[in-house]
Amino acid sequence: MSLEAWITIGIVAAMFVALVRNIAPPDLLFLGASALLTIVGIISPEEAFAGFSNSGMLTVAFLFVVVAGLRETGVLDYVGHHILGHAKTESGVLGRLAGVVLPLSAFLNNTPIVAMFVPVIIDWCRRNQISPSKLLLPLSYLAILGGTCTLIGTSTNLVVNGLMIQNGLRGMSLFEIGLVGLPYALIGLVYLLTAGRYLLPERKELLEQLGDSRREYLAELQVHPGCRLIGKTVVEAGLRQLPGLFLIEIDRGGQMIGPVGPTESIEQNDRLIFAGIVSSIIELEKIPGLVPVADPNYEISPSEQRRRRLCEAVISPTSSLIGKTIRDADFRATYRAAVLAVHRSGKRVEKKIGDITLRAGDTLLLQVGPQFLKAYRHDPAFYLVSDVEDWRPIRHDRAWISIGLFLILIVCMTTGLIPIVTSAALTAVLMVALGCISSADARRSIEWQVLITIAAAFGVGTALQNSGAATVIATSLVNSTQVWGPIAALAIIYLLGSILTEVITNNAAAVLMFPFCLETARLYNSDPFPFIIALILSASASFMTPIGYQTNMMVYGPGGYRFSDFLRIGVPLNFLLWIVAVVLIPFIWPFQ
Repeated sequence: MSLEAWITIGIVAAMFVALVRNIAPPDLLFLGASALLTIVGIISPEEAFAGFSNSGMLTVAFLFVVVAGLRETGVLDYVGHHILGHAKTESGVLGRLAGVVLPLSAFLNNTPIVAMFVPVIIDWCRRNQISPSKLLLPLSYLAILGGTCTLIGTSTNLVVNGLMIQNGLRGMSLFEIGLVGLPYALIGLVYLLTAGRYLLPERKELLEQLGDSRREYLAELQVHPGCRLIGKTVVEAGLRQLPGLFLIEIDRGGQMIGPVGPTESIEQNDRLIFAGIVSSIIELEKIPGLVPVADPNYEISPSEQRRRRLCEAVISPTSSLIGKTIRDADFRATYRAAVLAVHRSGKRVEKKIGDITLRAGDTLLLQVGPQFLKAYRHDPAFYLVSDVEDWRPIRHDRAWISIGLFLILIVCMTTGLIPIVTSAALTAVLMVALGCISSADARRSIEWQVLITIAAAFGVGTALQNSGAATVIATSLVNSTQVWGPIAALAIIYLLGSILTEVITNNAAAVLMFPFCLETARLYNSDPFPFIIALILSASASFMTPIGYQTNMMVYGPGGYRFSDFLRIGVPLNFLLWIVAVVLIPFIWPFQ
């Protein structure tokens, strides 16, 4: 090897060690490595930062905004909270999750899908006394498997497709990767429903953490004309499936209906009285036409709601509100706030919310203007005023627009009428222009660390090519597998990609291994496509460690998992899919 090759391998090896030891964030390490390789003259400044203009990387950035638009308009929330239905067993939940997560992750970024389902699964587990450790890891795995079914399923697919075009190869069509990805996903699902299910840990201590210790509120909401709940039974309306929620009674023109049966129909002007945790009350508040009774002037208009926020306020012993009913306190006039729900020291208040007489220590869930926290944080009327995290007003009035834009995007990508990066950019711009998401939220939705890591990894990959390191390593690979032919080289490339993606990011692993695929194909005088497909699948299929893929890390803490859990479940799954890939890829994309 040349001196340049040794220097490149040394820098890349040092970067790997720093990544494994978590010395610095991946984006910083890859940027540093690219800059260092530029300083020593192995790549030019243009080559070091060419990844920032790569079409695959830019497509990933635009898709972050598209997915955020679907989330802000309530489309993803609606899917997430209605999918578990009447499932009563782990296998039932897994089956329902597979029916939605696999197709969703084939077209959307995996991160928001997993983020959407994690709280839904945890609350289902709390109600059914099942440890979340039985379901959260399969959720992450399903999202990963679904991403292997289409070109836009994962950022890795898009990044490698951009590299292929950049190197003069034809790009992939939207569903081409699905020829292997679909069997991949189905076999992975069968594994999770059979052997994998018995390998999952059962963390009993998590059940104790999911007990009824969370603050329970009382809320009273009225069904206004046009509400989608009208004419539906309690079950059909989804009010039995909301986690941590109990419909106490229905006030129908002064007649009290309680206990409320699952077949009871909901009528216009009904007053529904609920007890539930704050996240459940927030979900109710998102339903258009379901309005808190305590405030007749509650903001119904979506445009007005977007200017407001939720917070919790605790009544102090010196508050002038003590002794007044919520109705008489007139929060709208006094504080420019609306009372959504009330909590009293762990006990359910057996009254209609407007008739509750306030006491010291009562906690109120309020919808307030943007200045409320600043104005009343130190007001003697309240002990504590704090934001409700993760609450955002849903843009229900833009839901069909966001769905329409997404469907148009899929059509454009499928037909190839417009380049993928152009159609993704146009859809992202229209999401903002048509009010599905604000420009500020669109900017915040972009995961800059992911994008910087992808872009900087291109420079490192180019250095491996320029220095000759990729050629030397690929030659060694070919020499060691020549007896068995290119299929053995393909198997080793898959294995190396699978191992790399467990210790660094999946996108970075794909970019670093791409030059080896090209060199191996050249030395075998073969079509590079089979090797590239193996790389895409291996880089996306990260099941053996929590650090290999961000959705694994997202479920790591909430599921109470240990590092060994990923090895015990992920190693057999990785081995199984390795065999599937090595058998199917040469059959679908021949070497010659």
